[in-house]
Amino acid sequence: MNQAFIVTKEHRRFTEFANAVRKERTIGICHGDAGVGKTNSARRYANWDVLEPYINEWGPRGDHDAKHYALANRSRTVFYTPEVLCRPKDLMHDIDHWQARVGICADEHLRSLEAEFRFRGGGESRLVELLIIDEAERLTPTALELLRDRHDREHLSMILIGMPGIDQRFRHYPQLYSRLGFSHHYRTLGRDELLFVLDRHWKRLGRTLDPDDFTDAQAVASIERITRGNFRLLERLFPQIARVLKINELEIITDDVIEAAASILVIGN
Repeated sequence: MNQAFIVTKEHRRFTEFANAVRKERTIGICHGDAGVGKTNSARRYANWDVLEPYINEWGPRGDHDAKHYALANRSRTVFYTPEVLCRPKDLMHDIDHWQARVGICADEHLRSLEAEFRFRGGGESRLVELLIIDEAERLTPTALELLRDRHDREHLSMILIGMPGIDQRFRHYPQLYSRLGFSHHYRTLGRDELLFVLDRHWKRLGRTLDPDDFTDAQAVASIERITRGNFRLLERLFPQIARVLKINELEIITDDVIEAAASILVIGN
């Protein structure tokens, strides 16, 4: 992510949910509308924006390795998005790959602790405690059965992320559904959270948001109407707001500026 991550109440709720799934070694479902922030929260929880490029490089080790090893050990989590029409065999091969790499990094950190190192062996991949799968609608029945079997054999905690209704779809797979321990509904931003996020976006643009100011209140109302609390639309809208301000040499974010910025975007109903 290019911009600094904004910790919202929904993200904190997701973190509590993920911690519970991980602690209980169960399977959890996270569902919510597109763009509300499910993927961002999951990647943040897994520290995936840092770990994924590091693991992908996987070249000669350097001085910066220690911090990545420590991060992998704190995370003990793999974040994975299956391809469209992904074959079950390829899915499990990819998950094995990421589990092994994260496990190796965590193992290296534990070994650096020397006297505190107490890992009993059995494969570094077993150091991974949680598997998060995004776009879980793409999983076939065979893939779901393979994941259920891995959960049973390795006691690997899992979170399946998808759109509303994915929990109802899993009712058709009794063996998987009976193992679901938690379900989390990721909601859009409420009024207070929206103001919290907008305040930070205003600051990034070098402005100060005052909800009691009539002009700012109008701008906030326009953003609330256009985005309906959708986090992704907010993230897409503000670069356009900055562009409109710059092109027109404006200092104040007004509802007209918001409307001009929104007109550039493709926003669904």
